[in-house]
Amino acid sequence: MLVRTGLRLLLGGDPGIEVVGEAGDGLEAEGVIERTEPDVVLMDIRMPRCDGLVATERELARRPDLAVLVLTTFDADDLVLAALRHGARGFLVKDTPPHELVQAVRTVAAGRSILSPSVLDRVIGVAAGRIGGHGGTAVDPAAGRDERDRLARLTGRETDVALAVARGATNAEIASELYVSVATVKTHVGHVYEKLEVDNRVQVALLVHAAGRGPATIA
Repeated sequence: MLVRTGLRLLLGGDPGIEVVGEAGDGLEAEGVIERTEPDVVLMDIRMPRCDGLVATERELARRPDLAVLVLTTFDADDLVLAALRHGARGFLVKDTPPHELVQAVRTVAAGRSILSPSVLDRVIGVAAGRIGGHGGTAVDPAAGRDERDRLARLTGRETDVALAVARGATNAEIASELYVSVATVKTHVGHVYEKLEVDNRVQVALLVHAAGRGPATIA
């Protein structure tokens, strides 16, 4: 309750954000979401009756355009990865500075994905677990075959963009690296999403690492 009160005061104090509801558990959250139809949901993982990841999966199945931003302490990596695969648009650790939390809400509302740096390292490390952590040697030749087949659909430039996305690079950083405009990068990112059959940058990163095309961690 105290955390929810703090979040309501923090987010409600921003002139560009309107807090339309709050809930104490996943079941209550589903009702609030269906009643208020928000643009963004800030979802906790650990809640009574129905946890936030189950609620996230249900709500995204009902409304795929909903931007879900999950708060986590990372005590269940497999559930976190499952939520990403179901379309959660971002993950933040609970000690994220207030101004960064507000910016994160704005970011996912604009259709982009966001991960706290420590969360990104952990997610990619788990996703790359099938790859040798230091030497990069594949443990199972069949592992990641589907992901490699999907990457093969990309053109050379689209592959460059996908790999850069997997490193955590922004569109501006990719544009600088490839000597193209940000608008061109956005077009390539759109093609990458379509060809890889994913919805956001986090899912691109997971796929790239599952295919064995990324480093074990991201700095």
